[in-house]
Amino acid sequence: MSRIDLEPVKGTRDFYPEDLRFRSWLFGHMRAVATAFGYEEYDACVLEHAALYIRKAGDEVTRQLYEFMDKGGRHVALRPELTPSLARMVMARGAALALPLRWFAIPQCFRYEETQRGRKREHFQWNMDVIGLASVAAEAELMAAQAELCRRVGLRLDGPEPEALWRVSDRRLLADALAGLGLDEERAAAVCVLIDKRGKIGDEELLAALGELGVDREASRRLFALLEVRGLEQLGALLPAEHPGLRALRELLALAESHGIAHLIRIDLSVVRGLSYYTGIVWEVFAAAGTFRRAIAGGGRYDRLCAQLGGEAVPMAGFGFGDIPIQEVLAELGRLPPLPRTLDAVVYPMDGALIPLANRLAARLRAQGQSVAVDYTLRRFKHVVQRAESDGAQALYILGSDEVARGVCKRRRLGGARQEDDIPLAAFGIA
Repeated sequence: MSRIDLEPVKGTRDFYPEDLRFRSWLFGHMRAVATAFGYEEYDACVLEHAALYIRKAGDEVTRQLYEFMDKGGRHVALRPELTPSLARMVMARGAALALPLRWFAIPQCFRYEETQRGRKREHFQWNMDVIGLASVAAEAELMAAQAELCRRVGLRLDGPEPEALWRVSDRRLLADALAGLGLDEERAAAVCVLIDKRGKIGDEELLAALGELGVDREASRRLFALLEVRGLEQLGALLPAEHPGLRALRELLALAESHGIAHLIRIDLSVVRGLSYYTGIVWEVFAAAGTFRRAIAGGGRYDRLCAQLGGEAVPMAGFGFGDIPIQEVLAELGRLPPLPRTLDAVVYPMDGALIPLANRLAARLRAQGQSVAVDYTLRRFKHVVQRAESDGAQALYILGSDEVARGVCKRRRLGGARQEDDIPLAAFGIA
């Protein structure tokens, strides 16, 4: 038999304990922020109906599916994102759900795409969504939660040069421009997906692709000019004051002020987001320090997703915040936290006959809430001490024949000042 490939499948990751410590640390902060904002955790199936993701508008996610026919003849896919599953779950419960809902999740998602720095074929993603609230207050709250997470993990958001910025637009602005070109809703959505790739494929390739959708070069260049608009002042000069997109952005900035994040928001019409189901405000959180100047998170409003899936329209807004980009940013800035293994104690029986006693002692210590490992190796004492200290143990309980005969065990404090004392075994309720 040939030897198996020891590397993980291309674009995926193994998580050794030291890697999982970072993941657990990051997820802990994500859960703490979501809970602090009053959100409840949920999850959905990793294996989903492929129809949830197959859209005529040509989303990249449709082409990147890990999809197959299962043994029952069902067309299924590994979830590339969680939002459609959320919409399905909301539709399944219907009127039984008391809206609005605040839900969050940390799903693992899969996309068959080109791997690069900050992007793999699987990733974990922190999702927070507000269901059943049409107000822009939802988007403002979601951005505030993202900012809180950034601060918690070590990004500096105050002062003249914040290390993350929120670039915000509204899909209705581009949608109106596309409607003015005579594009129906389906083709307009496909154009939005294409324009989202502008920074990746270049204008000439984009012009050709837009031409295939019926947008000539002159119209495309007018669209490009619209994408260059920055700030409310520029935008206000182009649109009537009552335009719903402009009105929503003004309201968002006012609410962002109340959350203390208005200084982080940049109105930027080049932000489109590559999913066709967005209907209103969209945004991306960009790293503004180091060399990883890319989006680390994004979100938007998607009020018609449930209707597109065959149900009743429900106002919904949410975001996705991936684990890989933020780790890249923190690593480059030297902000990854030290996360050594932690262990309260190690119990060391010096003789095989003392292993049952060691197990009983470890059980008593665990009952006190301590994390305790028993070293069964019977190695030389110095090796036991070295391993216990390398594992982060604070104390080593030593069971030797002479000590046990006297009814005690030795407890050695580990670390800089190694101190030993005798502890009666009776203190643990064992003899």
